[in-house]
Amino acid sequence: MPIPTEPIGSIPRPPELIRAVQEFAAGRIGQEKLDEAYTQALGDTIRRFEDTGSPVITDGEQTKPSFATYPIHGLEGLAPDGVVIPFADGHTRQLPRLTAGPFRYTTYAASFLGRAQEFTKVPVKQAVISASLLSILYPQEGIPGYPREQFVEDLVNEAVADIRGCLQQGAYKVQIDFTEGRLSLKLDPSGELLQQLIALNNQVLDHFSEEERRRIGVHTCPGGDQDATHSADVDYAGLLPGLFTLKAGNFYVQLASEKDRRRTLDLIRRHSQPEQTVFVGVTDPIDPRVETPEEVRDRVLEAAEFIPLDRLGTTDDCGFSPFGDDTSTTRDVAFAKIRARIAGTELASRHLDRAL
Repeated sequence: MPIPTEPIGSIPRPPELIRAVQEFAAGRIGQEKLDEAYTQALGDTIRRFEDTGSPVITDGEQTKPSFATYPIHGLEGLAPDGVVIPFADGHTRQLPRLTAGPFRYTTYAASFLGRAQEFTKVPVKQAVISASLLSILYPQEGIPGYPREQFVEDLVNEAVADIRGCLQQGAYKVQIDFTEGRLSLKLDPSGELLQQLIALNNQVLDHFSEEERRRIGVHTCPGGDQDATHSADVDYAGLLPGLFTLKAGNFYVQLASEKDRRRTLDLIRRHSQPEQTVFVGVTDPIDPRVETPEEVRDRVLEAAEFIPLDRLGTTDDCGFSPFGDDTSTTRDVAFAKIRARIAGTELASRHLDRAL
C-alpha cells in the first residue's frame, strides 16, 4: 500500500521576485511589473514541483508576503507594534496590532489556490493561517467600541470562510498552520493558553462536516525562519495530547529534527485518534544537508512501528520559507529535499509491502 506524502507549503522565492517586491515597496516599479514577477515565480515553482513527481503540490506561497498575515495585508485599523516572536538565533518577527473593528479578511486563500490551479492538473493543497494565531492581533487592553467577544465572532466567521472557500475551489487538502501551538507553552507553561487556542480552532472546525474534515489538516512545528526556530526547546509532551483533540482529519507533525523521535512517535501513538492520519516530518528544512532517500526510508519505517500504515503519511518538517524575505534556504535545496522525501517514502512503501 503506497504511503501518502505531501508538502507543507512554502518554497523559497526566486531572487528576482524578492528584488521585485523590494523595488515595488520603494516605488521604483509598478504593480504590473510586480505581477509579472509573481507569475514567473509561481509558474516556475509549480513546474519544479511537478518535476519532483510529487502527487500533491502547493503554490509555494510565492505570492504571500507571510504565511501568517496574508489575510490582513492592507487592512485598515492595524498598528505595527503587535506581539513580538523571538527566535533562537536572536532575530524576531513582529505581528501587527488591531486598533479598530470590525475584523475582516482582505484576502482569502482560495485566490492563491485558484491561481495555482491554472498552472497544473496535479492536486493542489492550500495552507491557511489558524484563527488562533490571528486572535493574538487583538490587544489585551481591548478596543473601545469593539469588544473581544465580537472580534472572536468575526474572526471565526472569517476563518470558516477562508477554509470553505478553498474546499469549494477544489483544494486537495486545506492545511491549518498552527505553529503557535508549541510556542504558547513557552509563553504559558501551564497550558491554559494552549487550551484556549485549541478551543478557538475547534469553534472554526465545528462548522464543517465529518467528510469535510477529512480534507482538513493541522500543521505543527517549532517555527522555522532564517534557519532558526522559536520553540524547539518546548517538550512535545505538553502539546501533542491537546493537539489531537482538534477536530481535523490530518495532522502534519515536525519530526525529522526532533532530538528523540521515538519518544515523540510514542506520544503520537498514545494520543492520536483512529480517524486521524498523521503525516510525520522526514526532512528538515533548516538543515542545509539534503537527506538521502535511504535516510527518509528508515525514518518512515521507524514511524511505522508506532503508527498504523493506513494512518501514516510523510511530509517535510516545516515550510521552507514561511516569510517572503527568508533567503536562508535555496530553491535547489528545497526541491532536492522534496525529491528525497518522495523517493524515500516510495522505498519504505515497497519495503513494507514485501514484509506483509
